[in-house]
Amino acid sequence: MASWLAGLAFAFAGLTSARSVLAIDLDPLWDFSKPELSEQRFRSALTSATGDDALILQSQIARTYGLRGDFTKAREILDALEPRIPAAGAEARARHALELGRTYASAAHPPPSQTAQAKERARAAYLHALEIAKSGQLDGLAVDALHMLAFVDTEPADQLKWAQEALAVADASSQPAAKKWQASLRNNLGYALHQLGRFDEALAQFKQAVVLRERGKDPEATRAAHWMVAWTLRALHRTDDALAIQLRLERECEAAGAPDPYVFEELELLYREKGDEARAGRYAQRRKALAK
Repeated sequence: MASWLAGLAFAFAGLTSARSVLAIDLDPLWDFSKPELSEQRFRSALTSATGDDALILQSQIARTYGLRGDFTKAREILDALEPRIPAAGAEARARHALELGRTYASAAHPPPSQTAQAKERARAAYLHALEIAKSGQLDGLAVDALHMLAFVDTEPADQLKWAQEALAVADASSQPAAKKWQASLRNNLGYALHQLGRFDEALAQFKQAVVLRERGKDPEATRAAHWMVAWTLRALHRTDDALAIQLRLERECEAAGAPDPYVFEELELLYREKGDEARAGRYAQRRKALAK
């Protein structure tokens, strides 16, 4: 279950005032698991877009290339927009800076590419996006910038600090664009705490993420949130509690037609802890079969 990390420390006085109107609703156009499809949707919308909407759509087209690992193409698109950015509105400028940062440091980058120079370029872009979002009262984009800065500062202690600051913004905001980050940020905070060995605190955050996920309509994300709880219960040596959750997740994943190798891996480890090598071996085989 992938964990998205979050945050950067910053003062956010004024971010919780009246909701700013965003230029265009991007959510219906995005399918992050299918960047090629998302690109097609953005290009289709671009045919009738003008002004800031056109700039925003092109920034998202650049992002689809970044998700596919083509950061050179993504930067070419963003560089072509540069002459028009200074006169654009806050959202277009913030999104341009965010996407520029993502071409230097993101979850899509292989570790060897994350040089000190690349990280500093990413940091400058994300801080610029944060400044624009703050001044434009665009809380969701401010949280996004904070979330991305955690890919620059990757030590667990730094990620904990950034996650706490990002969550403070999301919790204090009245804007839906910021509120929708809460479950992910709780997850990120829990992950950082888990990495630091602070398992009880991590468990508390993961349980809050479960509550938030269960209010939504994404069963896969909800299962991932429950997985994080079980993962942490195993770290706390609450083997039976963890096992009950993972077995339920196994059933739910199979019912959804999406068996999960991470669930199998945890079941393998849990049965080994219980001394049941036969069952552990069967889950090891199932995990390996999915990897083929």
